[in-house]
Amino acid sequence: MTQSFKNNRILIALSAAAFAAAIPAIPAMASSPAAMMAANSVQLTSEAFIERTEVAADGSEKTVTKRPQDVIVIPGDRVLFKLTYSNKGNEAASDFRAVNPMPAPVRFVSAAEDWAEVSVDGGKSWGKLEALTVAATNADGSAASHAATPEDVTHVRWVFAAPIAPGASGALSYRGVIK
Repeated sequence: MTQSFKNNRILIALSAAAFAAAIPAIPAMASSPAAMMAANSVQLTSEAFIERTEVAADGSEKTVTKRPQDVIVIPGDRVLFKLTYSNKGNEAASDFRAVNPMPAPVRFVSAAEDWAEVSVDGGKSWGKLEALTVAATNADGSAASHAATPEDVTHVRWVFAAPIAPGASGALSYRGVIK
């Protein structure tokens, strides 16, 4: 039993390191050729951090972030995904969208921005989690559906309502938990 746990921990640590290294943002999307050219000027970077609570000598607690490669990642660890954007072009980037997939070993918790949307079907449809449903099949083979849960989230998306001005930058984030 102990050996099995050690192997699972190594697998999860490797999976966590793999998802941290492989969380590139999906390229920006725009609706018109001009908007696409401006959107292509927006540089995106993604980073993942493990959030841990540390207790000081006086008993006070504080949350610290660590890079996944610097710790052993275990089930229950909290993960902060940070997506940074910067418009490197000379024109405003309108109709800009940023999309990040949920890594398989992570369960979605929340997005920092209230205007973020999620998908529970691989990016085919989007909305607030509480408004989405997931197709399912009953034991008898008939079609069914259930309310979407954080475990169902496959992607997180931000649709910018206003253009991103030349030289403007910012950050978006969402959180998850290692399964």
